[in-house]
Amino acid sequence: MSTDVFLNAASAWSALGVSASEMRANVFSATDPHTLRMTEQYSPGRVLALGCLPEHAALPAIDFAPAWQRSRNNALAWAAMQDIRGAVDAAIARHGPERVALIVGTSTGGLDEGTLAAAAHRQTGQFPEGFNYSAQELGDVAAFLGTHLGIKGPVHTISTACSSGAKALASAARMLRSGMVDAVVAGGVDALSSFTVAGFSALEAVSAERCNPLSAHRHGINLGEAAAFFVVSREAGPVRLAGWGETQDAHHMSAPDPTGRGAQSAMQQALDRAGMTAPQIDYINLHGTATPHNDAMESLAVHALFGRDVAVSSTKPLTGHALAAAGALEAAIAWHVLQDNPDGKLPVHWWDGVPDPALPEVRVVAPGARLGRPVRAVLSNSFAFGGNNSALLFAAA
Repeated sequence: MSTDVFLNAASAWSALGVSASEMRANVFSATDPHTLRMTEQYSPGRVLALGCLPEHAALPAIDFAPAWQRSRNNALAWAAMQDIRGAVDAAIARHGPERVALIVGTSTGGLDEGTLAAAAHRQTGQFPEGFNYSAQELGDVAAFLGTHLGIKGPVHTISTACSSGAKALASAARMLRSGMVDAVVAGGVDALSSFTVAGFSALEAVSAERCNPLSAHRHGINLGEAAAFFVVSREAGPVRLAGWGETQDAHHMSAPDPTGRGAQSAMQQALDRAGMTAPQIDYINLHGTATPHNDAMESLAVHALFGRDVAVSSTKPLTGHALAAAGALEAAIAWHVLQDNPDGKLPVHWWDGVPDPALPEVRVVAPGARLGRPVRAVLSNSFAFGGNNSALLFAAA
């Protein structure tokens, strides 16, 4: 049995767009596509830059599901799933529904619906008709997708904050290598919610302007929303999940270990598992949240392993921080970087160009930068609250 793990199909909905062509146009643009939206939709009275879905994106009604399951999070997941539905159905037909698994990274559940229901209860003393607290359970989106996709193998939820989507892919690879299943639908989804925006604002982690990773002027994240899913199997596909690494700092409830040791270890594990060395990596998609702590820690970790020898960028100025979906969304970016890209175009690091002198120097991708050849290997970082670190290494098949 082959131990190689491949991504066979991919789909993503985010501020970058809701189709592969739209996403590629924004990811590879040499001029700033300005994909974030200035809005107070989720923070009345305070305008924030948010990674909302494009205004032309229409979420499906999902009225085939019970009323309590019709959350925005589930609708977003279902919308993104449609572009790979053919590949999902083909995997089920080929292997049988019991040999196909589903792993979803998420952290928001039905928070928006819960917030509205709580507001109604405060006013009337009753919850709205049809409201069911189960909509807020983190496992709801996986249960919803598994039921309506017809998947009867293991159905799992991973909720480790900002590393969830990345860990879903690592978990899929382990499950495939174990022989437990023959195909896995894996990814992540988190929809924007006023509750989430308020929570991160209370942490004083949110920037009202577009985030500015690695800059001396950085002062916080932009929240975003996304869904990204893959069909993963041992059958040859266009992109190989060559390696992954996972560590747990347990340094602080929300702040990363400032030394970057856990992040560095996760990246080294990914390299080791792939049988690769640092010079073989062409591009690193940084976690790059633009918080003072994350960028300081991550730049230390990246510089320790790669110096200035590899191109890096954060794509969060284009997407916002999609939280549990971020790792899966950035895996979808890696998917596009590794395919149909003969000149080796790389995602630009959009910022003000003023490096923080306190950070180790890394080689950020400038507008128009390209390798002049196809990209062979991409490392993607996802670092979460509590020091929950994940690094995925993708290679062209």
